[in-house]
Amino acid sequence: MHKLKTANHFSLFLIFGIVLFLASNRVDELRVYQGASVAVFVIAISSIILLTGYSGQVSLGHGALMAIGAYGAAVARNELHIPIILSLVLAVLLASVGGALLGAAAARLSGPYLAGTTLALAVGLPSLANQFAILGGEQGLVFDVGSPPTKLGADFTQYKWFFWIAALAALISMWLLSNILRSRYGRNWRAGRSNEVAAQLSGINTGRSKILAFTISAGIAGLAGALLSMTIGTVSPSAFPLTLSFSLLTGAVLSGLSTLSGVMIGAVTLVAIPEIADAVANRIGSSENITTNLPGLMVSTLLILAVLFVPNGPVEQHRERNAKKAAKKKN
Repeated sequence: MHKLKTANHFSLFLIFGIVLFLASNRVDELRVYQGASVAVFVIAISSIILLTGYSGQVSLGHGALMAIGAYGAAVARNELHIPIILSLVLAVLLASVGGALLGAAAARLSGPYLAGTTLALAVGLPSLANQFAILGGEQGLVFDVGSPPTKLGADFTQYKWFFWIAALAALISMWLLSNILRSRYGRNWRAGRSNEVAAQLSGINTGRSKILAFTISAGIAGLAGALLSMTIGTVSPSAFPLTLSFSLLTGAVLSGLSTLSGVMIGAVTLVAIPEIADAVANRIGSSENITTNLPGLMVSTLLILAVLFVPNGPVEQHRERNAKKAAKKKN
């Protein structure tokens, strides 16, 4: 039965991937680039959902874990000249190591103490990156994934290459993650989040379970960081500001912390906000200062509204409403 469900999920992801790839040939370059950005945020937000929604650990520093993966991939690409696929794999591994170390400390912390620790990481990592010449200092590093293969044709642009890489990575990540969350590990995380004492009494090593969750979540975030740097062509401290971590958390809340089904909602919202903010600023003729700060204000407002009105996310809210309707009909 489990194998049948896994096969069905794989078929759905495969069909969705084919649709995405076909769609990339029907839209303009801007939409293709935005599609690549959406794929990046899908991966990043899913890492927050795993950590916070399933294992109950709050992270305000996932942007720093993304930076670890991005710097690792860029250094490997520039210094060792390895293929892009191996660079992305290395990004996952390095971020996972960072997540395991952070998770070892997180297993002894909870609530505001854990959030404060991850926040300190997000604040301190950019300053640390500036201290090493191999990381490029404030200017950062160039991250060039190379041109698309010539066999894809002369009309296959660089942005389409970005989209294909990011979309394929997102599909594989989401498929693997959905299977992990349905496995024994996912059940252990949910049990520990609901009642840690009861989980321990049932034989679950909650400390080890938390470290594993942080490790996997960090690896996924590292992959998202490398892909984000691919789309902008550079890795620098300014590419991973503290606001990125807050934006990811907002996207996770909008998606629904307890489900992966709505992750696309949060990703599309985060990609659309800068464009909406720019349109609003141009319409009202605001100053440059307002234009710069408006996206952050919109993200903060969305977070507050989501917590107040759809704390479980629109997808989970819809499911609960349908379940109540079905229960009323039975009665």
